[in-house]
Parts: sequence; structure tokens; C-alpha cells
Amino acid sequence: MTSNAKDIQVQLVTEIRDTDRKETMEVNEAGQFFARGQTQVITFTEHPDEGDPVNTMITVKPGHVSIKRSGGIDMRQVFQPEVETENLYHHTYGDFHMKTYTEEMEFSSLDEAMGGRLFLHYQMTLNHEVTQDHRLTLTFEEESES
Repeated sequence: MTSNAKDIQVQLVTEIRDTDRKETMEVNEAGQFFARGQTQVITFTEHPDEGDPVNTMITVKPGHVSIKRSGGIDMRQVFQPEVETENLYHHTYGDFHMKTYTEEMEFSSLDEAMGGRLFLHYQMTLNHEVTQDHRLTLTFEEESES
């Protein structure tokens, strides 16, 4: 799958909203983009201030997005419009049960524009207790040859 790999620059912005607060996290990393048929894959490694690096692989197919993270944490989260999915989030502090209900999903590839973009709006319930509104925006562009 690496024959058509492109080096990219990734910006991942995640917003989490509760009734009375909003938290925003931003990650900027170098990564790679692959495409085969209708499947497109973005990979990059996050380097958090604390803890081990986290390898992230985002797979995009029509009507389906999968985010797999491994390293400092371990999880696979699936997004499908108007569908609830479940998974386990393995973290240093323990395992958390996650339910994800995807409200909105938009994707534009590198082939369609100068830069690609993935937008997900979803509700996530952690350990059957707290439900929060999430917005994930991933933008990526091909590294310029210098």
C-alpha cells in the first residue's frame, strides 16, 4: 500500500462540549496519506507531553471512518452516520467503555483539493455515564518539495 504514499502535514483539532464547558485539543504532526480504490488512509504519530507516543491510523471509506490508535493508548473507534458504535479505550489509567453516535461526517480527499479535510460531529458516552458532544476536524496537506 505504500507505493502511492504521500508525505503530509496533519492538523487534528478536537472539541469536547459539556453543558457548561468546552475543551479544545490540537495536534500538529507529519504523517502519510495512502489511497487504494475507495479506501483512503492517513497515518501519523502523536507525541504527547506526557506518556508514550501514540500511533494513529484513520481509514476512510464511503459512509465509514475508523480511527485506530496504539502505543500510549489503544483503541479503535468507528464512525458511521446516524449509527451507534461501541469500543473499549485502553489507557494507562484503566479501560473505558465508549459508545459513539455519529451525527455528521464529511470528507474531502487530497485528490479533490489542495488539502484534505475530515470532519466528524458525534456524541460519545463514556462508561455508560457521561455523554459529551464532540467535533473532530482533521486537515491535511501534501508536504511541499523543497
